[in-house]
Amino acid sequence: MIMAVIVIPVIAGIFVPLLPFKKRSHMEVFLESLVILNSVLVWNLLFHHQDSIFTLAHFTGDLSVCFRVDGMSMVFAGLVSALWPLATLYAFEYMTKEKNEKIFFLFYTVTYGVTLGIAFAANLMTMYFFYELLTLVTVPLVMHTLSREAILASRKYLYYSLGGAAFAFLGLIFVIVYGNTTDFVLGGVLDPARIGERTNILLLIYVMAFLGFGVKAAVCPFNSWLPSAGVAPTPVTALLHAVAVVKAGAFAIIRLTFYSFGADFVRDTWAQKALMVIVMFTIVYGCSRAVKETHLKRRLAYSTISNLSYILFGVLIMTPLGMIGALTHLVFHAVMKICSFFCAGAVMHQTGRNYVHELDGLGYRMPWVFGIFTVSALALMGVPGLAGFVSKWNLATAAVESGDVFACAGVGCLLVSALLTAIYMLTIVVRAFFPDKTFDFGTLEGICDPGWKMLLPLCVFVIFIVGFGLYSAPLTAFFARVAAGVY
Repeated sequence: MIMAVIVIPVIAGIFVPLLPFKKRSHMEVFLESLVILNSVLVWNLLFHHQDSIFTLAHFTGDLSVCFRVDGMSMVFAGLVSALWPLATLYAFEYMTKEKNEKIFFLFYTVTYGVTLGIAFAANLMTMYFFYELLTLVTVPLVMHTLSREAILASRKYLYYSLGGAAFAFLGLIFVIVYGNTTDFVLGGVLDPARIGERTNILLLIYVMAFLGFGVKAAVCPFNSWLPSAGVAPTPVTALLHAVAVVKAGAFAIIRLTFYSFGADFVRDTWAQKALMVIVMFTIVYGCSRAVKETHLKRRLAYSTISNLSYILFGVLIMTPLGMIGALTHLVFHAVMKICSFFCAGAVMHQTGRNYVHELDGLGYRMPWVFGIFTVSALALMGVPGLAGFVSKWNLATAAVESGDVFACAGVGCLLVSALLTAIYMLTIVVRAFFPDKTFDFGTLEGICDPGWKMLLPLCVFVIFIVGFGLYSAPLTAFFARVAAGVY
């Protein structure tokens, strides 16, 4: 069953340009049906999984491509499979104004399967293999428009990703040499007898691997590819910035920290402190750049840079509570950010406007889009009653209870970030609903909300944002069991 949910999207995507669809609607039905079917199979697998490892290929020694369902894979695979059908539905309407649709949906659907490969990887080698594959299948999506800007952005994304993967590969090599296994085991797999006096070398390798996987998680100073990738169609940037790519980076770092090197090995070392400083800087840097940025999608991209380091901050607290906070924000930020990106895409699709100063008065012409955007903005700020407050509260609680000076300083960074988030998100809302008195509403003639294929996903996302904000206890309890190794 694990291989089926990985292979189905790959095969479906490959067949898109090969099948002679008589109408565009036939392609839509084909793709949406298979994506929904695959998501149903994923959730069936998550609820009825067995604690066993499926080996696809064995190479030599401890090197093999294996898959397994555990607590971490349940979190990431559940998130991806819940959002992908909605993202695909949204893409159908958005792509009506774009060219080469079949090629787009080929790579868009294949990416679903590759991302699930990362989620279900049972060991570091398998995760690394699919992590590299994710780069290769998303590069064509970034350069889809084939404009000069898109080609340059795809090159930057490719160079950064391959460079990061080289650093991550060092982590894989050292885990093979100094670990008992490459399988993911909560608590880590390093063998103290093999390490001997090489602790500092292993810590240096951990830092390098952290930053290597951190390229996709847009940690400073390896984050400039993310705003540049905003040139891609919005369904791509939403997945790049909210679900598939950036969350794969954060997910890989969680695996590396808690399941390969082990939190006990890194806690209270120079490596933890150095990375904590980098992550805290990234939190404030991303928000600061978002305040300054006037391009709508790039502003949201800088917001993503900041929020991804929230997750990494939770990881670096190196406690079960920190892991709970990281997992909470990994899931909740994905929903909040894909919602805000899809709202921005709807505005661009309906109006062709890309900059914040061009949004004056649009709230009256597109009330659904900007109403939903307002909820996502408040959630990203951390307003109580919405999902963002829950994840930030969990992170702050974990930091304070850890008693670590650096972690407590990180709470200050979270507060600064919340203030800056209010500035760069509410500026958009205020412009949309409260334009200057001299504004001419006649310039908005003919503008309206998009069709149901765009609005339905947005409505579902906002329900999730409010629902998780008001009642997150069962999900948080599940994360606690994952952090405790129950799953």
